[in-house]
Amino acid sequence: MTEKGGTLFLCATPIGNLEDMTFRAVRILREVAVIAAEDTRHTRKLLSHFDIHTPLISYHEHNKVGRGPELVARLLAGEDLAVVSDAGLPGISDPGADLVKLAVEAGIKVSPVPGANAALAGLVCSGIDTEKFFFAGFLPKTTKKRRELLGFLAGLPCTLVFYESPHRLGTMLNELIAALGDRPAATGRELTKKFEEFHRGTLHSLVTQFELTPPRGEFTVIVAGSQSAPEAQGSPDLPDPFDAVMALVEAGMPKKDAIRLVATRQGLSRRDVYQMVLKRDGE
Repeated sequence: MTEKGGTLFLCATPIGNLEDMTFRAVRILREVAVIAAEDTRHTRKLLSHFDIHTPLISYHEHNKVGRGPELVARLLAGEDLAVVSDAGLPGISDPGADLVKLAVEAGIKVSPVPGANAALAGLVCSGIDTEKFFFAGFLPKTTKKRRELLGFLAGLPCTLVFYESPHRLGTMLNELIAALGDRPAATGRELTKKFEEFHRGTLHSLVTQFELTPPRGEFTVIVAGSQSAPEAQGSPDLPDPFDAVMALVEAGMPKKDAIRLVATRQGLSRRDVYQMVLKRDGE
């Protein structure tokens, strides 16, 4: 597909320390026609610090349906736009991902301006295996969907990376213990800030830690993967393939990728899983 119009830049912003900002991000934010921001008040402070005077427009979870097409129209008209989240790389657990989909569908060039990311920052400092990992982000809001997703994640042999808010951290850690068992785990908070803090141990030890010291700040939670070998096909310990696929889709993974992952995990044919999903999804 021939790309047309302007360019949509995904600009990473600091996750804590203002020195996380890259020289390129500052330049791009100065050069684009407009910056789409989750919280314009928050972003305006950042722009002021770096003497950036580009106009801001709000783009967040509650207005993305209407605002997204407006931004795409400006891109198609030839304007270059940047999208930023409140912290880190846009498109990860925020509405920036929806704007990217619209831009790609319209044939618009999308370009990353990499920088700080809380998931990777927490992972590399966790002391837990970084060779293979699965980013789960925030767990689903409903109990049923959380259990379905955790049931699937329980069997993955790779490190698991989550985001969690302080008021839900204790509940979330206990849910992880119930679904995964006690495993090596770590948390990171206030990443790159003055009071950056890591706790490393097991899920049980982290629960004890935060019972003694109430959590504050946004958390990245890293948990070791399953050490058990994959069970034979048809094992009752494995989740139903359809349920496993739907849990991943509910968590934000494209259905095609979810089918591929479930097929690999359960030793099934990708085609068989696809046919199963196609049949049961239409019931």
